[in-house]
Amino acid sequence: MREPLDPAKFDDCADPSTLPIRVGDKWTAHIIVCLEDSPRRFNELRVPLHRLTPKVLSESLRSLVRDGFVTRTAYDEQPRRVEYALTALGRSLLEPMAAGCAWNRAHADELAKARANL
Repeated sequence: MREPLDPAKFDDCADPSTLPIRVGDKWTAHIIVCLEDSPRRFNELRVPLHRLTPKVLSESLRSLVRDGFVTRTAYDEQPRRVEYALTALGRSLLEPMAAGCAWNRAHADELAKARANL
């Protein structure tokens, strides 16, 4: 069995709305990070992404599938099982996202001061 995702996974990251560099919508990077280690079911993603409503998570996943970053696999089982997994294109974002996160951590104070001066 897969190890459950920890909601604290993003505690050291800034609020995505404050990042100067974004991929997709506000939650895209978080979803991609959650899928980094293995495919996940919708309810598994809801644990670390507890701030998202199910509607927003569903819409974000649909966008990621549409854009080719994530695959959606529905298994013919009862009850029905659907898993989301990163594609090669989605995996290619992990390194640039990590660099952007490191840059944001290094310059968070400067960003906050610049925004406060507006």
